[in-house]
Formats: sequence, structure tokens, C-alpha cells
Amino acid sequence: MANPTGFLNEPRALPQKRDPRERIRDYNEVDPHVDLPLTQKQAARCMDCGIPFCHHGCPLGNIIPEFNDAVYQGNWKLAYELLIATNNFPEFTGRICPAPCEASCVLGINKPAVAIEYIEKSIIEKAFAEGWVMPKMPTQRTGKKVAVIGSGPAGLAAAAQLNQAGHSVTVFERADEIGGLLRYGIPDFKLDKQVLDRRLAVMKEEGIAFRTHANVGQNVSVAQLRDEFDALLLCGGSTVPRDLPIPGRHLKGVHFAMEFLVQQNSRVGGRKVKGEEIWATGKEVVVIGGGDTGSDCVGTSNRHGAKSVTQIEILSKPPKSRTEQMPWPSWPMILRTSTSHEEGCERQWSIVTKEFVGDAQGHLTALKICEVEVKQQPGKPPAFIEIAGTERTIPCQLALLAMGFAHPLWEGLLEQLNVAVDERGNVKCDAYHTSVEGVFAAGDMRRGQSLVVWAISEGREAARAVDEYLMGVSLLESKEKGALSLG
Repeated sequence: MANPTGFLNEPRALPQKRDPRERIRDYNEVDPHVDLPLTQKQAARCMDCGIPFCHHGCPLGNIIPEFNDAVYQGNWKLAYELLIATNNFPEFTGRICPAPCEASCVLGINKPAVAIEYIEKSIIEKAFAEGWVMPKMPTQRTGKKVAVIGSGPAGLAAAAQLNQAGHSVTVFERADEIGGLLRYGIPDFKLDKQVLDRRLAVMKEEGIAFRTHANVGQNVSVAQLRDEFDALLLCGGSTVPRDLPIPGRHLKGVHFAMEFLVQQNSRVGGRKVKGEEIWATGKEVVVIGGGDTGSDCVGTSNRHGAKSVTQIEILSKPPKSRTEQMPWPSWPMILRTSTSHEEGCERQWSIVTKEFVGDAQGHLTALKICEVEVKQQPGKPPAFIEIAGTERTIPCQLALLAMGFAHPLWEGLLEQLNVAVDERGNVKCDAYHTSVEGVFAAGDMRRGQSLVVWAISEGREAARAVDEYLMGVSLLESKEKGALSLG
């Protein structure tokens, strides 16, 4: 193991983040630095458990104790090789993953968990700095062609794996640049787009083709793709946002969170903003929804110079630590404070929005809200009961709806393919194979909105399914089947 007494001697520690007063003036990463000596000390905290539950917690099945030991020993190249054996993009997960592996860390039973996410980031940044990340060319081409539709984390992971299997891969993206959620959904202060572009450059050298402004089912013919490619892999994501159809929804100043975030990511990337511009500058902003997307809206609003930022959530306030209802190693639904919250935000729980209030010109001026009590009923979704006497109005000139996503867009691609959908509206699959011959699906489009790490895992597993379909057998690595890597 890394250090038999490391978990006793070394406390959990992470590098100091940039001062909130400084970082809200720009869109640079909040914690850009990598401290290699500190990383080695943190890797020493790994207990090398007989049963490493971190493997179970990680959707990718990362070989965590082994790369921790390699880091502690100073063998960074080995650590890198172990890490990329299961994770195509540790530079993404090392920045924006909520680290379910850490929630399953055995040390986390009674001490702060090993800083696995930060160790991942340190390994991959060391690898890029040393020149170890190089194009990995397939040993031979199969003559098979695969179209991957959607260039988010699932699509990119699938493309990388399918290319390694020797297939000719083309990735289709409806936006003007490759990256999907990574490009347009996640703010630069969490994921600098140079990190994404660095990886895309490697993938292009490996022979993967990318087509932008390619909205399959609109300006790209589905029938043509079916004729040209041997298999289609749908990775379009869950893109239809949940709406809030209450009085005043039509008012100017009520927007979906992704409209707001996509615009700002476009500005930071030097691209022209499409449609009516949305600014939080000088406004009282209310973010409706307590998840990561809502947190990203908080951080972006602060950088715009909002007068105030409030985030409301219909669920009750989570506890600060595990309870009997969320025992280790399950994922704990505890209170989490993001870097955006640290920069300034009032958070309110158990709140329902009843009405958007506007002025005579049709502009949003306030929200009518009410406190609720959650009633849990066996076998039924929770019921939210309004508490009498708690209704009130709060000032608001910009309301951002960050309540998650319902399902993928049906119009266009999915309708033309006539693939079956499940009861939630997601693409229905059997081992990633849709109801249509030769058409596969992965990521949020298949499983519903989820984490970036799950998207990468889905892309990898779907790539193996496509490879087996095309070739009868696959040597691509699989978490589920323990197959050999192509090396």
C-alpha cells in the first residue's frame, strides 16, 4: 500500500482556491494550480483496502488504490497509464465530477475521504506537462464506419473507443463547436475550454473526424447516414428542460438556465451570442433549482455583477453529514457548498414558486413564493404541502429555471429513426442497442440526466456494444465484462 500509516498521519488537504473577491472578476478556473508534493501526501492516505469500495462508487471502475500507490511512489507515468486504462478524460472528471468514488472510500467511514478527484487531476496534468499524452493510433482499420451523433462526454468517449477498435468514426454536432455540455453547459471557471480543446486536438490526430453545424434530422439526412455508415450511436443528451408553467411564465426576465449559461460560454469563447441577450448585471436574480446547473447560474450571475443572488429549492435542506437513511458506502444526500455559493448567494429550501409577477410593460419584477412541507408516502413520489401563512413576494428581475431536464429532444432525429422510448421519454435500449437495427444510444439520451463520469462510462460501454455488433467480438475494455484493453 502507499503508506501504512498515511491515513493516520496526513489530514485531507487541497490547494488553496483563488480568493472569491478576485475570481468573480474573471472566468478563469477557480482552482487552476496542481501541487505535486501535496498530491503525493494525499495519495499516501489511501488504505489499499482489501475490498476497495471506491471501485464500486466510480461508474468507470477506475483502478484507484493502484494509481494512488504509484503517485505516492513518485511513478507518475505508471499512475497515468493506470488512470487512462479506464478513463478517457481524467482532465474532465478531475475538475467537474462530484466524486462518487470518494463517497465510497473506506477511510470516509470515520475520517475525510482520500482526495481521489484531485489526485486524478494531478496525474493527467503531469502527463500533459511531460508529453505522455500522445495520439494513440489504432493498429489496423476494420473498414467499418460509425457515426456518433452528439459530441458531449458520452459521444467523445465512444468515439475515442471506437477509433481504437479500428473503425472510422465521424462525430456530428449541431452546434458551431465540438464539446456539447462540456463546451456550452459548464462555465469556464469550472472547466477552461483550453482543457477541452487540448483533448480534441489529440483525438483529431488519432483520425477521428468532427462535423459541426450538423443537426442530424434537420440539415443532415438521417437516411443518408443510414446508407453511409455501418452503425449509428446516439449521444445527444437529455436536452429538453423542465419548465415551470405558472402564471407570469411569459414575462421578460424568465429564462431557462441553459439559455443563460450557453450565452455566457459563447461570450467567453469569443463567439457571437444568438437571440436576446440575458444579463444579470444590477439585477436581483433568483435561481430556481438547487443542483449543479443552478450553482453554475449563481457563479455566472455574480460575475455579471448581479445586485443579489438567491437560490431556492423545493426540497428540504439536506443534513451536513450522513444519517441512518444514507449509510456508507451509498451516495449521501448531504448539504454541499460549491465554489459559486462561496462567492455570494442566499440559499432557501422548502420553497415553491407560485407566480411570476410583472409590470405593465411585461417585465419580471418579483416572485410569489410559499414554504412547503414534504410528505413522504410509501411507494409514491413525495408530496409538497403548502404551509399556510408563509406566502410572500420577493423582488426579482431575472429568474433562471434550473430544475433539470425531462428527456432528449424527440423531434427530428429520434422521430425519423422511429426508435422506441421508455416511460420517462428516454431512448429505450437493450444493451445499448435501440429498437432499430444498427442504431445504438448512450449517455443522458439513454439513462436520463446524470453525471459527466456516467456519460463517459456510457460512451465506453456503448462503444463496446457497437464493436461487438460490427465484428462479432470486442477487445475493448469494459467495466462490466472485464475485457482486455487494446493497449
